[in-house]
Amino acid sequence: MSQNLLPIQTIAGKLNLPESHYEPLGRHGAKLNLGLLADPKFPKRGKLILVTATTPTASGEGKTVTSIGLTQGLERIGRRTIITSREPSLGPVFGMKGGAAGGGKSQIEPSQKINLHFHGDFHAITSAHNLLAALVDAHLFHGNDLQLDPDQITWPRAMDMNDRALRRITVEIGEKKGGPTRQTGFVITAASEVMAVMALANGLEDLRHRLDSIIVGVSKSGKPIRAKDLSASGAMMALLTDAILPNLVQTTEGTPAMVHTGPFGNIAHGTSSIISQMMGVRLADYVVNEAGFAADLGAEKYFDIVMRSSGIAPACAVLVTTVQSLRNQGEGDLEKGFPNLARHIQNMQRFGVPVVVAINRFPNDTDADLKRMADYCAQHGAEFALSEAFAKGGEGAMALAQKVVETIDKNPSPNVQPIYTLEDALEDKIAKVATNIYGAAGVNLSDKAKAKLQQFKDWGFGKLPVCIAKTQYSFTDNPKMLGAPSGWTLNVTDASLSAGAGFVVVISGNMMLMPGLPKVSRAASVDVNAKGEIIGI
Repeated sequence: MSQNLLPIQTIAGKLNLPESHYEPLGRHGAKLNLGLLADPKFPKRGKLILVTATTPTASGEGKTVTSIGLTQGLERIGRRTIITSREPSLGPVFGMKGGAAGGGKSQIEPSQKINLHFHGDFHAITSAHNLLAALVDAHLFHGNDLQLDPDQITWPRAMDMNDRALRRITVEIGEKKGGPTRQTGFVITAASEVMAVMALANGLEDLRHRLDSIIVGVSKSGKPIRAKDLSASGAMMALLTDAILPNLVQTTEGTPAMVHTGPFGNIAHGTSSIISQMMGVRLADYVVNEAGFAADLGAEKYFDIVMRSSGIAPACAVLVTTVQSLRNQGEGDLEKGFPNLARHIQNMQRFGVPVVVAINRFPNDTDADLKRMADYCAQHGAEFALSEAFAKGGEGAMALAQKVVETIDKNPSPNVQPIYTLEDALEDKIAKVATNIYGAAGVNLSDKAKAKLQQFKDWGFGKLPVCIAKTQYSFTDNPKMLGAPSGWTLNVTDASLSAGAGFVVVISGNMMLMPGLPKVSRAASVDVNAKGEIIGI
């Protein structure tokens, strides 16, 4: 594919980007300079399109492919467009899901590089995370002047690979055998708070403030200990100075694309960096931005967390759905799966954003099923379009692109609002998301969760937004409860504080922060051919 790619200078030219605002890295990639955000020649002008989805199956519903295809479709109908996409993690690349740069005729290129070491961003974030972890243990070894309680250290190590053996480890604090030890573990880099910090920072000054604010543990007197207390932020900044710069690349059809940061969609907010989004609305008429998982997770977190930090309200939400998604939610019956689609549409309307349903066609879909989905949308007053971006690229998404533009033109400045205010109590924020978005009747907080939330309020963090971590396979906290259930109770088991990222993580169920590899992983199919080309991703 690299033989058909345009030089990065040509991609920059499509955005009228002068050489002073980007630094080429090879023939097909570049880093964008932060000075672009302060250049009066590039005022904020573009419309952001948020791409989300109905409740997914384990294989996914083609949300990334649809996002890329929509970007290409918008360019085909004469609109200056860019996509802002997350960076893939090596864990899923070599695990079950494989690459995360799209597929078919709707990919972000060079896909092999993007799926692997891509400009070293994930490595820099991993290094910054582990530097802080090393400083914590060094502080304990050298006398523990801050009186950190070893049993209340919350900062783990990180690695960008699926490795279940590292979920729980014991580390020795001393140098002699039999010395003091403590329990800790690894999280995958996408779940690191440094990743969330990078994704939400709006510049270097904000990055430093957020790194300063990271809480690594609690003192023996009950006070939070921050990265700033360990004099860690400056060195972490040094490791992150290149990684904070968004990456400019292109789609299969040469449409500009930014790929930057990759926070988890559960324990974090699951979308690309706000710096890339802020640049996007200065460079293009339309910015296509994907949110992780379904709309009850990724889109809700966009409106309640990301939008507050970026100040960018989506002009339209594209809700990707498939026959397989709705059949799965209906336990094999398409008709019984429709309430899931209906609730996701209603939720987007509750936030005040216009919504277009993208019916993503899979090869085995029948015309009858696709027509029934289209009829359902029409009967319920929902705008919709068929998307065939995988098979046909931008051409297969032109109808979707046209429908999105028409929808935005009808209501160019919608009144988009979060579901709760920051003045609400943490418990009320959880309840508003659970009842208004998930369809729950109420919330049950464990004693552990209650104590954690009270502690966070005592420390002065009661006005932060909440980031609810639950299964992506159901509106509920039970992955086996399908459709659009109501009258159930959200069970909150635990909570943690991401003070640097600026949100309280609310845990419902078991959250896997370090996945494991399957019996037969994607790694088995990845190789390098005789020409030195990477294959199998």
